[in-house]
Amino acid sequence: MSFNLTIKDKSEHSRFLKAAPFRKNTRKTEPHKHNSYFELVYLSAGRGYHTIDNRRYEVRPPVLFFIRHEQVHHWELDAGAEPDGYVVILKKAFFEQSMDGELKKLLATVSRLTCAYLEENPTIHQLFELLARENATENDQTFSMTEGLLKALFVKIVQVARPVVEQNHRPADLYQAFTELLAGDQPVKNNVAHYAALLNTTPQNLNAVCRKAVDRPAAGVLAESIIDEARRLLAYTDNTIAEVSFALSFKDPSHFVKYFKRHTGHTPQAFRGMQR
Repeated sequence: MSFNLTIKDKSEHSRFLKAAPFRKNTRKTEPHKHNSYFELVYLSAGRGYHTIDNRRYEVRPPVLFFIRHEQVHHWELDAGAEPDGYVVILKKAFFEQSMDGELKKLLATVSRLTCAYLEENPTIHQLFELLARENATENDQTFSMTEGLLKALFVKIVQVARPVVEQNHRPADLYQAFTELLAGDQPVKNNVAHYAALLNTTPQNLNAVCRKAVDRPAAGVLAESIIDEARRLLAYTDNTIAEVSFALSFKDPSHFVKYFKRHTGHTPQAFRGMQR
């Protein structure tokens, strides 16, 4: 018997982020997944169940769900209890464009939750509401405003969330430990084997773990952090291109230039010129 899993796309292709009220007519959905974005769902009203990767969570507002791009989920909401809340869709491209390292650290923390029951806190509702309102407009300040609102939202979630602890949950799995190393205070090194050694594993195993977690090899996860750090150094310091390349453990500046252009479409010098 063949079984084709539905892949849904509720994002707007031209935008990196979408924030909108939760659809009130949602009651029962078929199992499906989203393969191109993360989804953050906040419910302030409603009753029923939300199943994520075969784990059934009770909808007991206020509650937060974080659905990663590889996860399968579906809703079973009671007909007599109208749901209310917000949905935020985050594309990878949003965080590729953002140079806010703290925001990315917060995302890594929040994305581990899957399901979290929240203390009553009007600020969380207000921040989701502001995100949805900002999403309805588009101007030169929209991206910066969205970054700030997301950061405030994630901080507040970390403060008041009561996460559901998974059975056999490992609080710091290998992928999470890898991303925490990349987000730490030490300069990012362009060497997967270096991080595998720090994590007491092999590059092959680290690669397999990253593919399972985010459908990307370890080198791809590392590249994202390298490019983020390169952008910050190019935009906010006067270091030469050679100095930036050596800071990121590239032995040859020409290799760094090719690497940066392959991942961004611009040379480091051209990127720096666009920031000045």
